[in-house]
Amino acid sequence: MPHALPKLPYAYTALEPHIDAQTMEIHYTKHHQAYVNNLNNALAGTGLEETPVAALIADLSKVPDAKRTAVRNNGGGHSNHSFFWELMKPGGAKEPKGDLADAINSAFGSFATFKEQFGAAAVGRFGSGWAWLVKAGGKLTIASTPNQDSPLMKGVADVVGMPILGLDVWEHAYYLKYQNRRPDYIAAWWNVVNWDEVVAHFKAAK
Repeated sequence: MPHALPKLPYAYTALEPHIDAQTMEIHYTKHHQAYVNNLNNALAGTGLEETPVAALIADLSKVPDAKRTAVRNNGGGHSNHSFFWELMKPGGAKEPKGDLADAINSAFGSFATFKEQFGAAAVGRFGSGWAWLVKAGGKLTIASTPNQDSPLMKGVADVVGMPILGLDVWEHAYYLKYQNRRPDYIAAWWNVVNWDEVVAHFKAAK
């Protein structure tokens, strides 16, 4: 079965005022849909059409050379956005509890320090890309990737591991509301993080 746009787990308006409805609708129906369409086109005839996207981008060496860049970009875009939508919800806790909170405190000293360092990675990503909290080598670390690269991409990402949390800092994710004020977008985004989902990813990464 070809790759498909996943169901958005909330209405376009649900993350207002932090992420506006128009941005959500365009981001989901135009940008993410384009990654899905382009990925399916790139995979046609390769025998990889039904390979789960996470497995596909984790080993790009299996993709024919002529298709690899398209699969890297569009498979990464599909995987990253599918992950990103689930990491947000209206309301909810403002920080994690339990084992994840303990792991963040152990790795970064405090949740406030983690937020500061994660935000710095997001602000500091030149051009388009992502900021990540990654479980790699048995510990939590902060990473940043350009374009639609992912920590799942062995041989590509500087930090390879399981993404726990990710933030899209492409301009299309925030420009309609925040224009060039990426730090304001990042600060607002913390209000809609779905920490239950982040905890689930942390437990799965164990």
